[in-house]
This record gives sequence, structure tokens and C-alpha cells, in this order.
Amino acid sequence: MSKDTINNNIKTKTPDGFRTVIVIPNYNGLRFLDDCMNAIDAQTVDHFVTLVIDNGSGEEDTEWLKHWQEKDKVHRKLILNKDNLGFSGAVNQGIRYAMEHKIEFTLLLNNDTKAAPDFVEVLENRMDKDSKKKVFAISSKMVKMHDPSIMDDAGDQMTVLGWQFQRGLDEPSSLPRWNTESEVFSACAGAAMYRTEHFEKVGLFDENHFAYLEDIDLCYRAQLYGFKVLYCPEALVHHVGSGTSGSKYNDFKVRLSARNSLYLLYKNLPLFMVILNILPILAGYLIKILFFTKKDFLKSYMEGIFEAFSKFKTLKRAKINEVPPMRYLTLELRLIAATFEYASRLMRRYSPKARG
Repeated sequence: MSKDTINNNIKTKTPDGFRTVIVIPNYNGLRFLDDCMNAIDAQTVDHFVTLVIDNGSGEEDTEWLKHWQEKDKVHRKLILNKDNLGFSGAVNQGIRYAMEHKIEFTLLLNNDTKAAPDFVEVLENRMDKDSKKKVFAISSKMVKMHDPSIMDDAGDQMTVLGWQFQRGLDEPSSLPRWNTESEVFSACAGAAMYRTEHFEKVGLFDENHFAYLEDIDLCYRAQLYGFKVLYCPEALVHHVGSGTSGSKYNDFKVRLSARNSLYLLYKNLPLFMVILNILPILAGYLIKILFFTKKDFLKSYMEGIFEAFSKFKTLKRAKINEVPPMRYLTLELRLIAATFEYASRLMRRYSPKARG
């Protein structure tokens, strides 16, 4: 750990039998912690350890977390960072803990969530069915905290436009498509389980991202290396959404999202795929420019774009030369299919029937 990290009991020997570590990053999220932790305490299994990584929150958060940990130092661990390391930096500390202690599964969970009682058990059982260990990550069924009948996320997809989108967002959670297991492009890291040993090959979250799209980047890399990502509808979690950033659109979020969208393309696409997709990618960014101009966030969006170009040389790219060409072809077909899926979603949302 760095000199800027306070490590509370983190070196305590992990008891035998812990299969999962639940990693929860926190930054001034005190208003969410009671619901989040109570849901964890109510899980149907107890062979897991909960590790909270606090990213330099105020005194109220840190005092609450210290008191929370004191109640059960075996099952509850705490890292207090003096500075905000971002989502990527924080969860990487949790992943390293899992790797060091050889804990089978790493479950990332946002602090503004409330997991169903069998959440951990369902995800572990689904991982156990993967006897060949081809699955890198499993995304959960996330529904709106204020209205569970509405979806928040059913795994994430990526399109040939360079856009990413949440499957199911704002649609009825009862629809069959959101209650059927499927392969997805990325697991939403707000509530997803990863097979810890695969981080050795895939690598950890890229801390250059700080926050936003880091989970898409990670799962992109995992698929390049031959792993799968699944959506498991039986693993249910209620989610507030934007619990840390505070709103759907703000200058910070728009800038980082614009920057990171270019980061993940640069790191994961070989030149021939850039050439193949250059027209839809340019079209996608042009549409985003028009969109954020209308939303009065053009300045922040363009700052993110220019920052990305200025930092490309500092980024570590995926081992593109080791990826079989047919794997890229398969991914290209999936990007095209996801583009049609996104168009279909827009048609459902803006159809006369949807508008009422």
C-alpha cells in the first residue's frame, strides 16, 4: 500500500472457506451505507468477506466505517485512502487483496445498491456451472431503487459507433429479455462477479480511466484474450444510480466519459479494425458533439476528447498481436449486432405507443 493509505486490519489472515470478497468503493456515500450493508448482512451465505475502500471521504463516513468494521473484524475489512483514487484505483486494491489471499471470486458492488438476499449465492452457483472456467465476469440484474419494476442495467453493450449502452435501461424489468441469461459485451462493475484468477491474464482495471467505462475496457480486453461475459438475471440488485457523481450529466462525468471512450478504442482496436469502422466511429462522435452541444456540455466533452489524444502514448494497449484474427471478426459481428440492438431500443422508447 502507498503512504497515502491507512490499512485497517487488512493483513489479518483470511479464514479458510471464504470464496468471495465483496469490494465496495466509497466516496462520501454515508447516506447509502446502511441499506447497502444491511443487505449484505442478510445474505443466504456467509463465506465471504466485505472489503470497503474509502476514497478520502469526510470524517462522518470514516467514523461510520470504522465502527462498522469493529463489529466484525473477520468478515469486514477496511482501507482508508487519504486521496480519491477513483473507481479504478479503489477496486484494484480490492482485487489485489483477493489475489493475495487466493479468494476465488471478486464481487464489485456500488455503495448505492441493495442486493437481494441470495445475490452472492446465485452468482457463486452460476460461476460453479462454468467448469471450464471460460467466464471472466457475470453481470447482475440491476433495477431502479425507487421503482424495481424498471430496469437499470442488464449488462452493457458496445456498438460500431464507439458508443456503449446499458441493456434494459428504463424498460420494464418483467420483460422476458431481461429475465433470460445471455452473453453480453461487458459486466457493469456496479454489481458484478469476476473469477479472481483470470485477472492474472486480463490485468486489472486501467487506473488511467479513474472512473467511467473502465469496466467496458476491462471486459473488452478479457474477450480479446478468449473469455466470456454473462448476464445473470437471477442475481438481483436495487440501484440508486449516479450515487457518487450526483447526476446523469455533469462536467466531470461528461469529460471523463468522452476521454475514456477514446482510451478504450485506442487500447483494444488494431489498425485494420479502426479503418474498418472509421466511418461509423466518426458518425458516432459527431452525434455526441451535437447531443452535448444541446445539453450545454460541449466544452467538457471536447476537453475530454483533446485530453485523450494528448495521453495516448502513456496508455498500455492490449496484446493485440496475440489475438487471433477470427476473434476480432467475431467481436466485429457482435458490435454490429449491438448497434441494431441499440437502434431497436431507441425505436421502442420513442415509438408513439411509448410516448403514450
